[in-house]
Amino acid sequence: MRKGDGYPADPVPLPAVPAGLPRVLDLVVSGRATSRAEIARRSGLARSTVGQQVDHLVARGILQEIESGESVRGRPPRVLTLSPRAGTIAVVDIDLLASQVAIADLAGRVLASETVDVRTDAGPETVLATVAERLVGLLTRCGREPDRVREVVLSLPGPVDVQRGCAVRPTGGMPGWDGYPAAERLGSRFRAPAVVDNDANLMALGEAHRQQVDTPLLFIKIGTGVGAGLVTGEGEVFRGADGAAGDVGHIRAVGGGDALCGCGNVGCVSAVASHRAVVRGLGIPESTDEDPLYGTHALAERVANNDPPAVRALRQAATEIGEVAALLVYMFNPRTLVLGGPLSDLRDDLLSGVRAVVYQRALPLATRKLTITSTQLGASAGIHGGIALALRDVFSPQGIARMLVDDAGEA
Repeated sequence: MRKGDGYPADPVPLPAVPAGLPRVLDLVVSGRATSRAEIARRSGLARSTVGQQVDHLVARGILQEIESGESVRGRPPRVLTLSPRAGTIAVVDIDLLASQVAIADLAGRVLASETVDVRTDAGPETVLATVAERLVGLLTRCGREPDRVREVVLSLPGPVDVQRGCAVRPTGGMPGWDGYPAAERLGSRFRAPAVVDNDANLMALGEAHRQQVDTPLLFIKIGTGVGAGLVTGEGEVFRGADGAAGDVGHIRAVGGGDALCGCGNVGCVSAVASHRAVVRGLGIPESTDEDPLYGTHALAERVANNDPPAVRALRQAATEIGEVAALLVYMFNPRTLVLGGPLSDLRDDLLSGVRAVVYQRALPLATRKLTITSTQLGASAGIHGGIALALRDVFSPQGIARMLVDDAGEA
């Protein structure tokens, strides 16, 4: 397994990847070349080198070469694509009340996904066993082999130590998760590298990988707490020195007063402007036995019906989030600011409130080209971010080397 980023070092040194092979693989995976001749033309590699690398990848079950359905004179042309046997990505997006699991192919296409009604307060062993079982079910349904999972990505709603692959002192609703080796457990279950990251980081990465989205991109998730993720202009997640970057929910709110936060302090943004704070302030239960997301649904209904207390509470939350967003715009000067989480589904009220504060508080130089919008991927943003993170690892030189070693043992 890869050293760093949440999983241990490979047990034996990996061999060098043959020269030209990553370029050949990248051209096929990206769809920019579908034949040996096209690869040679676009890569500048000799046809003999291309032929050797393609044969190598086909023999390992990573690429497949099939006859095109097009009608042409003479032999039908042969088309190169990723083989279904090349492997699968598994992604788990944990939230306090309900989670999502998904599998994707190595082209980044989601093959199957589903929601898992398991609460984080059931403890990490129960939660991880449940989501692992669902992932195996998805793999079986799609005809994918569990032992050909190339990487597992786990998203957690709280501070994360990416190097150790675990949560670090999460606040509220996650008993037993502090320091629990989540990456190691999931990695062992699928015998694959595993990485754990913060949910806002992966949601930011998911949004940043959409087409025609400008970076740097700042994502603010407004859920049970308030968190932020930043993707740089180079497409990297900014995590800070210890992975604590973006934990903005514990900045003191302008109107925070003495509201007690789960971190033990008072007046934090999460204590007054999170989804949890809004529904609790309105006396709405967060969940029921019949509906784990009851609070989300009930608040949306009350806002849709122009219930005055609900609309006022949402606008107050938008003002507090806007103050934090303006501060972050000053600090990082993003090109795109995206709002996500349950409150972002109430787009007009929340979005207009945040925009008003940001444009009022931030200087024109920081806002003149800034786009402020709601998430386009919705609840699946973290899943897409996890896929993007995994694919970068899988197609890194070390990931390709590991893939070749694994498949050589099966050939």
